[in-house]
Amino acid sequence: MDTQHILKIYRTMVTIRLTEEQLAKSHQRGLVHGACHTYIGEEAIASSVCAHISDDDVVFSTHRGHGHALAKGVSPEALIAELYGRETGISAGRGGRMHLFAPEIGLMGTSGIVGPCILQACGGGYSFKLQGKTNVSLAFFGDGAVNNGAFHEGLNQASVWTLPCVFVVENNQFATEVPFEYSSGNPDVGDRGPAYGMPSHIVDGNDVQEIYEVAGEAIARARRGEGPTLIECKTYRTRAHAEGMGDFTYRTKEDVEEWKAKCPIDRFRSFVKKTYPDLESELDLIDQEISEEVEQAHQNAEQAAYPSPKDANTFIYGNQVQSTIDNGEPLKSGLSNENQTASLREITYMQATHEALSEEMAKNEHIFVMGEGIGSRGGNFNTTSGLYDLYGPERLCDTPICERGFVGLGGGAAMTGTRPVIDFMFADFILDAVGELINQIAKIQYMSSGRIPMPILLRGCIGIGHSAATHHSGSYYPMYSQVPGLRVVVPSTPYDAKGLMKRALNCNEPVLFLEHRELLNVSGPVPEEEYEIPFGKAAVLREGKDATIVALTTMVHKANTAIVLLAQEGYSIELIDPRTVSPLDIDTIASSVAKTGRLIIAEENFGPCGVASEIAAQIADVAFDELDAPIRRLCGEFTPTPYSPTLEAAVIPSQDDVTKAIRDLLNE
Repeated sequence: MDTQHILKIYRTMVTIRLTEEQLAKSHQRGLVHGACHTYIGEEAIASSVCAHISDDDVVFSTHRGHGHALAKGVSPEALIAELYGRETGISAGRGGRMHLFAPEIGLMGTSGIVGPCILQACGGGYSFKLQGKTNVSLAFFGDGAVNNGAFHEGLNQASVWTLPCVFVVENNQFATEVPFEYSSGNPDVGDRGPAYGMPSHIVDGNDVQEIYEVAGEAIARARRGEGPTLIECKTYRTRAHAEGMGDFTYRTKEDVEEWKAKCPIDRFRSFVKKTYPDLESELDLIDQEISEEVEQAHQNAEQAAYPSPKDANTFIYGNQVQSTIDNGEPLKSGLSNENQTASLREITYMQATHEALSEEMAKNEHIFVMGEGIGSRGGNFNTTSGLYDLYGPERLCDTPICERGFVGLGGGAAMTGTRPVIDFMFADFILDAVGELINQIAKIQYMSSGRIPMPILLRGCIGIGHSAATHHSGSYYPMYSQVPGLRVVVPSTPYDAKGLMKRALNCNEPVLFLEHRELLNVSGPVPEEEYEIPFGKAAVLREGKDATIVALTTMVHKANTAIVLLAQEGYSIELIDPRTVSPLDIDTIASSVAKTGRLIIAEENFGPCGVASEIAAQIADVAFDELDAPIRRLCGEFTPTPYSPTLEAAVIPSQDDVTKAIRDLLNE
């Protein structure tokens, strides 16, 4: 190291130590709300690794991330204010002690969940590779994460695709209070690298020089396009897992004192004084400067205002892109070409979504697709047929069977400048990744105060049919519609499928695009010209005056058939398709109920806690006086999906069930 890096690293280490000591004191005073996980004893790692990177390189971190944030360039005041919950914090008090974001300098976030940073770092690496950049994506995580599935899935992906990633394991001997020697069959994490086809190193986590040298080689290797590296830094945290927790039920005071004597700052200072004696006065000056800076940072943070309560529900969703082709008014029926303009043609649902994806990939080189079998094979449902030949393996990327892995990677990629399309085939499969979807992808925009967009589209099939049984028939959209930050789309016609997918590929927020498998080959009218359909805008597919039926996915088509049949009996029924369940267009439904006085909601999914229940509850709130009869729901049976055709048919509403339910409502 030259003297510039020596002084830089020493300054960073002292900044981390003094800031963390101040936060420990502040926690005792109640200024830090909740737990506080300090980095004391581990300062050498973040300081030495981050000495090699710039603001254009990205870091993803974990709950013990204060040191990583400071080493990446966050100021003590911005960090302290965030932990105090003040509006001057780096995320204006939204993230707090375990969720730190500074995308302006490449700190893409720390996480209170163990493991996601590994997958997100893969996503950053994938973005850089796709964009042809020489930047590096780093993940810092503790020994607890290496026994998590994210570790296996992430390292395997990084190796398979030769991603410019560096994985830094801070093995401080204990995952919370569980000794690593107990929780791992292999006591050396660094030995695992070759199993994933990547070089790995085991270093003394308190030795600045060794970490600096090994990290420098790994980062240079990544920049050259030679792939990832795993570095295990054996270290020790000399304070409790979190401030205020008991510390000596699982380790001894003697062990802690022994490691305090190995203090990385004292060790590095002794080396510098011995090797570069003329720098000692500069080290003293740094100590004084940082002490004053941290004290002033604490005072400023304590005096700063708390964020206004009125801002609590801002930045949940991304900034909506105002499209120049936002002409997604529904076709008069949306179900057939009858009485439509000459510019329409009949294509299938699958062809409509394929057309939307192909058109947008041609316009936006940052769109890429990931999923099992979506490359040269073209996808299980031909969702990407032919696109591999046009755009190649990096933009049509076949994945291992690791849903958590590639969903987490997609989140990291969306955070770093690309637009992933994650094809998870069946909704049942993505349940393996529900933590990445709900805890990470849905919340990043909020926790970062809107500074990190999340333009990711996750698509796959839902619904019952073809005797697929219970692991290939799930829908789960009611569950996801409860998650702030997600857009949940359930189109029922080719027209809607294309228009909503076009919107999803041009917005700055995560979209869950759920396609009922029984609709993929349904044909319908689709304009040849460009169009998009905004989220939260229901389609009135048929107008009527006697009753309103709100139907979702396949129930739209069953309802339409029932309406045609009932029209022969003199009844006039209005048919509404919400098209998106998050957001729900309650205004359109309420306006219809004001006209008809009756409402029935039909969905194939379960009744309890479903979307039909939510629509009924909201209409009861806003349009109760308009109702001439009780609101009725027609839903599937509350049961796992059976295999036998006779049993399968028995758990979903039939065409006759829909017709009877409407007729019964009319007779109330």
